[in-house]
Amino acid sequence: MGNNMKKIKLDIVGLSYSQTQSGAYALVLGEVSGRRRLPIIIGSFEAQAIAIEIEKMTPSRPLTHDLFKSFAQAYQIEVQEVIIYNLVDGIFYAKLICSDGKRSVEIDARTSDAIAVAVRFDCPIFTYEFILSTAGIVIEGNDFVYLENINETPEEKSVSASVSGYASISTEELKTKLQEALAEESYEKAAKIRDELNKRKAS
Repeated sequence: MGNNMKKIKLDIVGLSYSQTQSGAYALVLGEVSGRRRLPIIIGSFEAQAIAIEIEKMTPSRPLTHDLFKSFAQAYQIEVQEVIIYNLVDGIFYAKLICSDGKRSVEIDARTSDAIAVAVRFDCPIFTYEFILSTAGIVIEGNDFVYLENINETPEEKSVSASVSGYASISTEELKTKLQEALAEESYEKAAKIRDELNKRKAS
């Protein structure tokens, strides 16, 4: 098997709007025991599906991944783990390891879907050493803010800061706006407001 196929546990360390592809998000996974990060570009629908569950937001009707979970649980099937098992031409391949208590089955999935399912079943996410050593980004601190800054010129930076326009709004107003955004199911907006609120907590 060798060290190359060593299974490494990953955590979700962030989800940020991708500057490189419009409408895309960067899902950032990080090795639990180290400094490497695995950024994966995913679509906005998939990003929402992941964010909603992480933030414990409840959509008015079940999303596809919620449906998947209800469906699986109705038949006593648990998702035990998710493995990102291959990387070919920049595409990550993932699978769900599922069990009904008697037998274990591997089901192929898009990585974004696999992660959206993993957060709902609260199951661990793994990858192999060869994938992390190929596609991982080593970071110095525990910060992954660099992701926001890939391919950004200073001009773009100031524009994106002013576009969000949340900086000038009071914290109370922001909390109200967050509730409104959730009511409208505009999760992307909710995420931006949440980020601004978190920034204030941190500073």
